Amino acid sequence: MLDNGLGLSLIVFLPLVGALIILLTPKTNLKAIKTFGALFTALPVAIAAIMIARFNYGAGSAFQFGTNLSWITSINARYHIGVDGISFPMLILSTVLTLLALIYSFNHWPEPHNPKAFSALILILGTAMNGTFVALDLVLFFVFFELVLLPMYFMIGIWGDKTMMKVPGFKIEAETRLYAAIKFFVFTLFGSAFMLLGFLALYYKSGEYLVSRTFDIPALIQLGSTPGVFTGTFAFLVFGALFLGFAVKVPMWPLHTWLPDAHTAAPTVGSVLLAGILLKLGSYGFIRISLPILPQEAHRWAPAIAILAVIGIIYGALACLAQTDMKRLIAFSSVGHMGFVMLGISTLTVVGINAAVIGMVAHGLITGLLFFVAGSMSHRYHTREMAKLGGNQKLMPKMGAILGFTAIASLGLPGLAGFWGEFMSLVGSYNPALGLNLGVFRTALVFGAIGTVLTAGYMLWMLQRVNLGEPSAEWSSHALVDADAYELTAWVPLMVLIVAVGVFPKLVFGATNSAVVALVAKAFGG
Repeated sequence: MLDNGLGLSLIVFLPLVGALIILLTPKTNLKAIKTFGALFTALPVAIAAIMIARFNYGAGSAFQFGTNLSWITSINARYHIGVDGISFPMLILSTVLTLLALIYSFNHWPEPHNPKAFSALILILGTAMNGTFVALDLVLFFVFFELVLLPMYFMIGIWGDKTMMKVPGFKIEAETRLYAAIKFFVFTLFGSAFMLLGFLALYYKSGEYLVSRTFDIPALIQLGSTPGVFTGTFAFLVFGALFLGFAVKVPMWPLHTWLPDAHTAAPTVGSVLLAGILLKLGSYGFIRISLPILPQEAHRWAPAIAILAVIGIIYGALACLAQTDMKRLIAFSSVGHMGFVMLGISTLTVVGINAAVIGMVAHGLITGLLFFVAGSMSHRYHTREMAKLGGNQKLMPKMGAILGFTAIASLGLPGLAGFWGEFMSLVGSYNPALGLNLGVFRTALVFGAIGTVLTAGYMLWMLQRVNLGEPSAEWSSHALVDADAYELTAWVPLMVLIVAVGVFPKLVFGATNSAVVALVAKAFGG
């Protein structure tokens, strides 16, 4: 049943069905809204669990559980879906985080409340994220890739931070949530416009070599690995267009400026899904589309990507050290962590790309949990200013312990999930693909290593300011409620996975390695 695409289709579209049912449910029936939400996010996790048992972990570049059906015949766009060892871990992460985000929401509906609309948006977002990781047609990929934009825009714009702020460059003030939502929308749409141009260029160019033009990703990968195809100025411009589309979503420095505002303004669940999954769509796009379809240009652009990645690592860490807002610090940390992901990708090696995939998984687990905890603390203290949060460990020992554990995981402690992506991306930088400038990549290794030290510095600094010390009199007189059952239900699975991936990284590498070896061998001959 799973091999004909039905399983993947259910994983993708069950959340959308759930969203439609929730929208038809009276908003006064909160129990039904919770039940439908939990059911239609838990079923994809259950199907994914069955697929884990049936997945062929040595299948290389072969796509599994897929189907290839006619969709838009006039342009030869097809409903082509499937997963390999690169996309499968990302799909599992997406389904799990969506379920946990919804469970957390059951006792943490952000203002202006409205559980019906908020739950529906989470489920629509789940469909878009899951669909991006299984799409094997550029049109289908683009539809899902763009679909994430609207639910997140409304999450930030309606349920986000209502405080007023001065709009940079203008003598006006606006609500933080509106400014952040519009900035997120504009940046993403800007990048996507260039990405679409790149897709169209590949479509028309493919007609010179095939019987009919195609958006099919495996077919374009086959063309890309053929000598003399997708070369010269054409390939350079197309790679540049795809780079803009994917780099904005990662986000890479200097296209990152929407991220801190969006994270800071978003409701807790919005920040979790934005950091945990949405940022990965860009880096996944590089691995799935840019590298295998345009391998020669990937080789040409690799040093520039490595340099930008390292700038992002150092810049993100230094920006974190300048923050006073706990949530904004975590937001800037994503710029640095995704810098390690892009550094791994830029090496064009098996080690580096494996590092990128496990780095994406680890970042989704760890930073998602950091945003969960930061959001819960903000709900209780009604502030995110770290200077006011001292002594949290005494007031809320469970939450303080979880924050400490997650911060340590984020700084890359060996034995926890965050270690492998950073360590292996640096290892890959020492010996990048043949023909790449060793000086550039080994210099990137040095600065990346400095970035790991700075990461430890700002995470420990944050813990010292938030968890340690004596609580202020303002909080000592309050009976603050420690982590509740809904929070622990959402957080404990993430903690278990952080330890499991850290101690036994083969949980990820067992799936990714065969596919990455096949990708590198076909695209770069190594």
